[in-house]
Amino acid sequence: MCTERLTLHTVIRSEKSVASLQDRMIRAAKLDVQLYEEVEADQGAMAQAMTVVILSAVAAGIGSANVGLLGIVIGMIGALIGWYVWAFLTYFIGTKFLPEPQTRADHKELLRTIGFSSAPGLIRVLGIIPGLRDLIFLVAGIWMLVAMVIAVRQALDYTSTWRALGVCGIGWVVQFLILTVALSMVGAL
Repeated sequence: MCTERLTLHTVIRSEKSVASLQDRMIRAAKLDVQLYEEVEADQGAMAQAMTVVILSAVAAGIGSANVGLLGIVIGMIGALIGWYVWAFLTYFIGTKFLPEPQTRADHKELLRTIGFSSAPGLIRVLGIIPGLRDLIFLVAGIWMLVAMVIAVRQALDYTSTWRALGVCGIGWVVQFLILTVALSMVGAL
């Protein structure tokens, strides 16, 4: 009897967790500012943020149908590394170079909020529709950028959306340069 209760309790808790993740992903995609404040403060939301990044990467892989299983796996790994690097760069740029007087944040807060800003990327799965892949990926990219600016503004306690956009832009350029150098080094091997 005790084992049955424990199993039922685990199933119920798991269902609530999935419902919570779905709700948060929908709210993130709707650009709900309060959601980004919520996950910034929720230290237990790291696994959910990582799940959103992975699901977004899988959606991109499926939407690019020609990449195969290996491409999806590489895409997931790349997305996780990119998420971590971008969050670190955003933290560093936003707290050291462009902070506002009230800016207080740690790296984990940015990992959580930026992770959820990947939620709009789930629409990339629709890239499998012939002739629509490029348009869908463009819309998803813009939508994810807007979500990221909101996530950064909330995580860094900025009052200026322009400052958050600047931090995201600088971080993107630095990440692009790092990625270009890393890929050229791998290509040289």
